[in-house]
Amino acid sequence: MKLRMTALAALLLASAGAMAAGIALEPFKDKLFAYPGILASADDGALLTVDYNEMRDINGRDEVPERKAQGEYVSLKVKRQQQDLVLPTSAGDIRHMAVGQMAGARVITVYLHGKGGSRKQGMDDFTFGGNFNRIKNLMVANGGLYLSPDFADFEAAGAAQVAALVSHYAEKSPQAGIVIACGSMGGFICWKLAADKTIAPRLAGLMLLGSMWDDDFPRTAAFKARVPVFIGHGSRDPVFPIESQEEFYRAVRKASPGYPIRLVRFETGNHGTPIRMTDWRETLNWMLSK
Repeated sequence: MKLRMTALAALLLASAGAMAAGIALEPFKDKLFAYPGILASADDGALLTVDYNEMRDINGRDEVPERKAQGEYVSLKVKRQQQDLVLPTSAGDIRHMAVGQMAGARVITVYLHGKGGSRKQGMDDFTFGGNFNRIKNLMVANGGLYLSPDFADFEAAGAAQVAALVSHYAEKSPQAGIVIACGSMGGFICWKLAADKTIAPRLAGLMLLGSMWDDDFPRTAAFKARVPVFIGHGSRDPVFPIESQEEFYRAVRKASPGYPIRLVRFETGNHGTPIRMTDWRETLNWMLSK
């Protein structure tokens, strides 16, 4: 019986990977959210330096700088599908917001906020230049599900809650590839999930947005499963130095030549720049193609 269950689990994981690999997200406002210019490219495009200009990319994009994106960047039709929910689990009740296909989703994207944030940050349509509104629309238009949860902390308790949330929705969408996007301190949970032998095989990607590195990553279940990693980072980030992320990127490539990892450096960008500027569709399509 144990051998049969093991084989069944392997089959489910393989089918989930195959399903995820067959997805290519359809466009949504691609011209508005495309990188404004590539200053440098290396490692066959895996290492990019992107032009960032605060006057253009904040003041020129927002109706109210850092608070309200101009209307052309936003479509509010998805709010009709948005829900504020509580999931009871053995790790505690998990408040979270969801938009999209609650069961049978083709892909699931989860955003984990940083210090001082909440589940509401990842559902705010107008902050960060409308980039959260874009991922909501991308998920809805492509039969996906987008989740933004609260969690207890950035340690074991918070990681256990996020793992329980991911497991719950993975059961409802057994063929979905799951991408975890972590802003700032949320990266602590990203790396804990990478080491989780139950969660890691289901992951289609990890996104670190103005976040930290993990020197132990090459010894994790996610690394062994070759889960794609995207790092978006501002060159002037005062919280997590860009030099440390670049060193991590090189270390992963050295540990496993050809490993699916990308680093986008937003030149002159600050701590929150990657959340505003990362091209969700381009990044997710790259991850799902792997």
